[in-house]
Amino acid sequence: MSTSASPRRQGAQKKKAVKKKRRKVSFLRKLARGFMFCLLLLTIGMGWLYFAPSALNFRYLIADTLITTQHRYMAKYIIGEEELKNRVAEYNQRFIHMGDEVDTHTITAPVTEAAAEAAEVKDEKPLVEIEQVSGSGYSGYVMTVNDPTKVRLGIPDKAGSGEKVSSMVARTGAIAGVNGGGFADPEWKGNGFKPIGLVISQGKLFYNGLGGKTSTQIVGIDKQGKMIAGNYSLEELGKLGVQEAVSFQPRIIVNGKGLIKNAAEGWGIAPRTAMGQRADGALLFVVIDGRQPGYSIGANLYDVQQIMLKHGAVIAANLDGGSSTVLVKDNEIVNKPSSQYGERYLPTAFLVFEHPEQVKIDNIWEGLDPSQIDAAKKRPR
Repeated sequence: MSTSASPRRQGAQKKKAVKKKRRKVSFLRKLARGFMFCLLLLTIGMGWLYFAPSALNFRYLIADTLITTQHRYMAKYIIGEEELKNRVAEYNQRFIHMGDEVDTHTITAPVTEAAAEAAEVKDEKPLVEIEQVSGSGYSGYVMTVNDPTKVRLGIPDKAGSGEKVSSMVARTGAIAGVNGGGFADPEWKGNGFKPIGLVISQGKLFYNGLGGKTSTQIVGIDKQGKMIAGNYSLEELGKLGVQEAVSFQPRIIVNGKGLIKNAAEGWGIAPRTAMGQRADGALLFVVIDGRQPGYSIGANLYDVQQIMLKHGAVIAANLDGGSSTVLVKDNEIVNKPSSQYGERYLPTAFLVFEHPEQVKIDNIWEGLDPSQIDAAKKRPR
């Protein structure tokens, strides 16, 4: 019986082997077909992206988004190296001119606590209000500061390194804070200590990195709490009585009208921070998260402008964004910063205080030559 059963078993084994081989061949064929299909789709997609006139705006959107990141060089693979240079130069020129129009907005001066008590006026509005905002592909927050005179500029307390906004808030006793102006950031590994342009705090010039330039784009407030944003010289800033200010661009709203016409002029999609002001004097800080698929990809400057206009801003300007974007309230980080290394070290932040007159902020850059500051020096651990 064993002799007669052996051929049957062998035949069955052969059939199993053949079936297994066929399944393997079938799987490989399906895999090859799937690969060819994906390759075909990729070829068609790349052909559309690079050659179809209808894809032009999409190409620029991708390039503009890359320009706002540490991978700016990759934009040349989308629009070409020469066009990348032209694009950056075009935006810089456009941003400069967006700060030229004379701002004529006025605000209603906030009622002082003494005057309110004398007149028995009860203002039920809290000093700081935060609300969530969202739109196509983005999520974030609007922080309203109902008394603009309660805002001061925070700076680091140690030479050689920037400071996290959460640390500035905790150290100074602030109620809230958002990131401020830009800074030298070689290879996106800077220490956050070397600001770009000017830093003005408590009415004094703390830092002058203009070099040979006579003017710069400013975002700040004057003695009465009126927001100042646009292209100004140091002399003009002195005459305006600017108290707290940083350099950044562009201004996106002036005299109640938006300066960015559409999303195509919005300079890509990224995390954003911006500052604005309503006619009643309240300051608006828009903080949009980004670079986090499934939660928030980011917003363009047109999106930010429209949020500001919806909230009644008569003037608004962009602040440093990207990985620097952060909002802190009551010693807690409210948003979700995009930096893979966590909250960044920064040179400036706009902080909100119940009693700003009691806050003493020292000039950490006093006596330092901007040209001698090592922006890439490692931060102390």
